[in-house]
Amino acid sequence: MKKASSFPKSAAPAPPLCLLAAALRAQSEGVFIAEIACTAAGLQIIFVNDSLCAITGYGAPQLVGHAHGLLHADRADLDPLVRWLPTAQPGQPLLGEGYLRRADGRSIYAAWSFDPVCGEDGRLTHVVAAYRDTTEKRRLQEALVHAQRLDAVGRLAGGVAHDFNNLLSVINGYCEVLATKLAGQPTGLDEINAIHTAGRQGAALAQQLLVFGRRQALHPQVINLNTLVCDHATILGRLVGDSGKLVLELSEESLHVRVDPAQFTQVLLNLVINARDALRDHGRITVVTESRTLPADKNRRQTDLPPGDYALLSVRDNGTGMDAATQLQLFEPFFTTKPVGKGTGLGLALVYGVVQQSGGQITVQSELLVGTSFDILLPRDNASVETTTQPVPVAPLPVTRGSERVLLLEADDVVRKMVAGILTADGYRVYAGATAVEALSLAKEATQPMQLFIAPMADAEAAAVARALLARRAETRLLDVGPAEAKHPFTALPTRQISRLPKPFALSELLKASRQLLDT
Repeated sequence: MKKASSFPKSAAPAPPLCLLAAALRAQSEGVFIAEIACTAAGLQIIFVNDSLCAITGYGAPQLVGHAHGLLHADRADLDPLVRWLPTAQPGQPLLGEGYLRRADGRSIYAAWSFDPVCGEDGRLTHVVAAYRDTTEKRRLQEALVHAQRLDAVGRLAGGVAHDFNNLLSVINGYCEVLATKLAGQPTGLDEINAIHTAGRQGAALAQQLLVFGRRQALHPQVINLNTLVCDHATILGRLVGDSGKLVLELSEESLHVRVDPAQFTQVLLNLVINARDALRDHGRITVVTESRTLPADKNRRQTDLPPGDYALLSVRDNGTGMDAATQLQLFEPFFTTKPVGKGTGLGLALVYGVVQQSGGQITVQSELLVGTSFDILLPRDNASVETTTQPVPVAPLPVTRGSERVLLLEADDVVRKMVAGILTADGYRVYAGATAVEALSLAKEATQPMQLFIAPMADAEAAAVARALLARRAETRLLDVGPAEAKHPFTALPTRQISRLPKPFALSELLKASRQLLDT
């Protein structure tokens, strides 16, 4: 048997130096080699590859022979290197990330690694560093975090708004009741009208929160974006006033989009008002519309709009501009840079919510003392423009003289008492329960079946009560007072048998809706 040799096998021959240099130059990451000595300005560079020059904007002569600290925007990035060098070991790189300062003055975000290079005697002789531009990755991460924060705040805002609507229903409802009782007393009516006006304003704020949280149903229709801007040019000019000059640069092409005209009018007004408040001397606000086409190769991320034809609405100003920190919080509700009492911080939150619900995208570009541009992209719609219906004025509290049996399911004690009271005063026989169990028990105790059920039908327990009522009397009417965007399970019922009246509703609307359902 042949004895195994105790001598190690000979190592593979080392590649020629020219091949090693070519390999370093071919790297997609930016690479430099530096001497081991580290000064306050960093390591002295003796070699750079083309990728590092492309990333940083410096030429090789500007880097070779100089300390690498000139690449870093923050000199504190050098401190970990100083601590690492005395104990550096092969296979134990120093990793880091931060901002680099390019030759043109711009900053980029990069990740880097430093590896020790040892000589034949095992002593550390050089350091090889590799840099990777991660600016786009960091921007996407920040955008994701921002979107998640907005989504969380939107859910919170939507929940608060729904609870707020209960309070507003009570305030506005009892205002109508008191107005009826104080008829002929002008002094008392003035105070009631003031309270009612404040209640309606509160309802408008709650709806803005619901729009931001994407919990408020919009009423979209096809409009011409140019027409929307032109129709409001006069009021936009008055809003700007003496603060600056308003300029319209509208596309010659008709730009049809499907949006809620009322909400999108508010979007336009809010953007122009914000631009006006940012103007300085010789201020200028430009409203631009134009056609845009997004090619397929631009749809690279999940957050990108799909390829297709879009209409651009842009509101640009040459005002004070915003810093990066302000832009990150721009669309959050209640965030405002205006003095206390000068703004609610809901304007841009509303803008963001309406644009998102309309299938569009809004971006902002701003620079301090240069100006700001808000750009909205909306999918174009080839359908014809639809006629806008005029809003119906609110009717006074009617007297319907009902006599039917009504089951009311309402968890809020004050709202339940108010609604039950006004229905009872109008002649209805009302059975009011705070829970589904209580409501169902009241319905079973009644000698005759219910003719009308008022409840939030999207709620599973309320829906169960409704099914029990329909099983006893198939013609029972359902009045859904749940959120406008909530989906109820009774889509198979004919429209004459179910209707929707989302909160906050006026008592006059409740009486009319109940009477109409029962009379159909």
